Amino acid sequence: MIRFSPPYIDDDIIKEVTSILQSGWLTTGPATKELEMEMALFCNIDHTLAVNSATSGMILMLHWYGIKEGDEVIVPAYTYCATALAVMHVGARPVMVDVGSDFNIDCEKIKEAITERTKAIIAVDFAGWPCDYDGIYSIVNEEDIKKKFRPASDAQHQLGRIMVMDDAAHALGATYKNKPIGSCADITVFSLHAVKNITSAEGGVIAINLPAPFNSEEVYNTLRIWSLNGQTKDAFTKTKAGAWQYDVIYPGFKMNMPDVLAAVALAQFKKYENLLLIERKRVFDFYNNIFSKYDWAICPPYQQSGCASSYHLYPLRIKNGNEEERNKIIEGISGRSVAVNVHFTPLPMLTVFKQAGYKIEDYPASYNLYNNEISLPIYPQLTNDQCKTVTEAVIESVKELRPVKTLLRSILFPVMIMMGGLENATMSDEREIDDEETYSYAEGFVKRKAGRYYRFTA
Repeated sequence: MIRFSPPYIDDDIIKEVTSILQSGWLTTGPATKELEMEMALFCNIDHTLAVNSATSGMILMLHWYGIKEGDEVIVPAYTYCATALAVMHVGARPVMVDVGSDFNIDCEKIKEAITERTKAIIAVDFAGWPCDYDGIYSIVNEEDIKKKFRPASDAQHQLGRIMVMDDAAHALGATYKNKPIGSCADITVFSLHAVKNITSAEGGVIAINLPAPFNSEEVYNTLRIWSLNGQTKDAFTKTKAGAWQYDVIYPGFKMNMPDVLAAVALAQFKKYENLLLIERKRVFDFYNNIFSKYDWAICPPYQQSGCASSYHLYPLRIKNGNEEERNKIIEGISGRSVAVNVHFTPLPMLTVFKQAGYKIEDYPASYNLYNNEISLPIYPQLTNDQCKTVTEAVIESVKELRPVKTLLRSILFPVMIMMGGLENATMSDEREIDDEETYSYAEGFVKRKAGRYYRFTA
């Protein structure tokens, strides 16, 4: 069985963790601080804070911004539940809006959803593809939108507008307009969960990118204290000679990341740009090169205009497919020893949100993406042979359910050519290819004249 998303664990990671275990210090300390510094450098900002999960990070930041009962936070309907649950945990109401064809939040829908109660927007870089941050900021900075804003906390008064938060659980390593994700929103929250591009087993990192008059070091120090039960000194600092005294100055949370987990992420981070991210892109490109030949396959966005994906997921869509067909295709793929997934069940389809009154009928784009989406395995350890197995499993499973189209491609088109009926076919994606290149009628390629091939749709 080809697994869906196993963590990348090698000897260097084991050595790093073993070193922490042997050091006698396991909880928050030097390794966590080093991870925060590495993440800040990577994001091209001054400060990040490591916490025990991305969910905790979002809750902490919403709380810091003074969001409470009666407030509203705009979130996409197509995301993991944690995005909206974080809003509910501070007593506010998640206002769900629909998404675009790239799975990301629709800016026009954001504008329609803003009210005098709106305090923040949480954008989600789905699958590692960045949202339209220029579009989001153009909205929150509009004078008419600013006039609607009703600040109720010191942080809200200082910012003077709706806060933009990026749920970048998928997006470590992605870029937007040549800027690293982590430096594109006021606050970015990364996930270091076990299935993410970099993992600490469980964990998250808050990237602080607030504009003036905020001082990022002061914000960092406040958040650090709040993440440690409001305690003025962490446990490591208290071990130093004469440093046992501390105070608790705020009714905080227990959200800190321990060193033993930070060590896993640190070891992976050292290989991320030059190995792990490159290998994820290799797998992504392999899939694109295969599936782009098939008219039933809708490949995900990954690179354009200074934007690049982190290649966290490969969300393949089956054109004109539906939920029932998608599920049968997944059964076929699984029967060929390949594990796949679906990202995500839209929030309004989950019980906790249905009971709160949300209806999937209000989010047609989200449902239309969900009902034909299949997430394929993508991780550095996948070999090209395994990638081939994955693509073949998908292709064969689709063929089983769409035999008529397969028959048209493999039999009808060659017959049409021999009978001179080429003009009656629908041609698309004309391209020059080498005579030696592998092609087949089953893939929809038929020869018209030397050196030129056409791709057909049935």
